Amino acid sequence: MKFKLKFFLAFFLTLVLIACTQTINSNPKVTQSISPKVTLNVSAASDLKYAFEEIGKTFEKESGNKIVFNFGSTGQLARQIENGAPVDIFAAANRAFIEELDKKGLIITDTKQIYGIGRITLWTREDAKLKIQDIKDLVKPEIKKIAIANPDHAPYGLAAKEALQSAGLWEKVKPKLVLAQNISQARQYGETGNVDVTISALSLSINKPGNWVLIPEDLHKPLEQMLAVIKDSKHELQSRNFTNFINSSQSRTIMKKYGFILPGETPIK
Repeated sequence: MKFKLKFFLAFFLTLVLIACTQTINSNPKVTQSISPKVTLNVSAASDLKYAFEEIGKTFEKESGNKIVFNFGSTGQLARQIENGAPVDIFAAANRAFIEELDKKGLIITDTKQIYGIGRITLWTREDAKLKIQDIKDLVKPEIKKIAIANPDHAPYGLAAKEALQSAGLWEKVKPKLVLAQNISQARQYGETGNVDVTISALSLSINKPGNWVLIPEDLHKPLEQMLAVIKDSKHELQSRNFTNFINSSQSRTIMKKYGFILPGETPIK
């Protein structure tokens, strides 16, 4: 009798354990709630500043984890990761940098995902007397200085260069160019009046002061923005949770607000 009772109790406890495990695995919020609360270091391209800060605050509120962003040029951020910088997640402005880190074994391959496609704009201050309607306007003599991110390591700068080359303007405007470390710094040059025009990111132009027009997407290669979890991250579970949150329906709404084209959507003309 005692043997049967012990057997029954063991069998019952096993069923309870299986049921609890299934419940946790089927509920992401429960998974997050029982995970230790940590600080995630996220290196992200400068064009993501406004969108990711908003997404980060929402994630912090819902998960209890803290997000610390390091915004900068994608190429420079990738170099920091190669040199061992303590990064959990890398959100690049160009998939090529993520793919390169993957080849070097520095990211967790199955966490790679495109989270948005960026666009570039011609941006001027609200009080600018110059009226820019087309990329060809950049050759006008009254435009003395044009800011772009450095195309050697900034994807948005490379897109600007490609657009100028496609329009047959690169050599003509090259003497006017002021190269910034990243797209945010290029925008600052414009805001302070140190340049007349900035080739900026749509995500830094939309819903913000200033005048802007889109540069046709067919003038440059698509800015397919990709992210991944770094292999040396000490918080893989929480990092995966945040990368998945970025591509959640809640975050996609925020990304669209800042002008990003989401995977599978039709580009803005």
